[in-house]
Amino acid sequence: MQATWFKDWFNSPYYHQLYFNRDNNEAAAFIDKLIDYLKPATGSTMLDVACGKGRHSVHLSNKGYDVTGIDLSDDSINEALNYETPTLHFYKHDMRLPFRINYFDYAFNFFTSFGYFKTRREHDNTIRTIAQSVKKDGIFVMDFLNVHYAEDNLVHQSEKEIDGINFIITKWFDETHFYKKIVVEDQSLQMPLTYTEKVAKFSLGDFTEMFAYQGMQLQEVFGDYKFGNYDVRKSPRMLMIAKKVNV
Repeated sequence: MQATWFKDWFNSPYYHQLYFNRDNNEAAAFIDKLIDYLKPATGSTMLDVACGKGRHSVHLSNKGYDVTGIDLSDDSINEALNYETPTLHFYKHDMRLPFRINYFDYAFNFFTSFGYFKTRREHDNTIRTIAQSVKKDGIFVMDFLNVHYAEDNLVHQSEKEIDGINFIITKWFDETHFYKKIVVEDQSLQMPLTYTEKVAKFSLGDFTEMFAYQGMQLQEVFGDYKFGNYDVRKSPRMLMIAKKVNV
């Protein structure tokens, strides 16, 4: 398995078909609830890390904020650029590398868009990029799967048909990672395509440590997109809110 599996998969049209033809209303409702909780000032600067095609960035911009989205995928950014306005900006950028220093009021990383890299240093570099990008007292919101819940509720085999394309999904895990093999069956293909996702297992303690190392202090953790209390066994997500306390 290549260390850069995500570059090919995230650029594939099948990736977007599988994950992002979801209910946009649900995603918008989560963003609305997050903004109600954070109460940012109008015109606040925001960084959407791993923004994909920009749907969350667009929604945030429409609410009166100055939003910048970054993503590694050429295809995603090329599409997102269609939505650019004077207060909505998109750049192709690797989140392991620095991107603006002490610039943003808020930074976001949604829907487990983390944990893909081969080494802990690369993950630390990503947190450093985000920590450096926000101003002192700036806020970072990270949304990651809850490892314990994901282990307990793993569906090993499933199939989805979307617009005539069949996705056969196999999931498993070991001590350090979750894996998901996706076989794409499309009549336009000579042979099925196979992609394998690999996401590192990070606990709340791991994130607390990574944040602290970069001068960020965990403020609050919620367990789902409705901002329910976090339970280590019962919560599907870790919605973590951290504050930059050191410059």
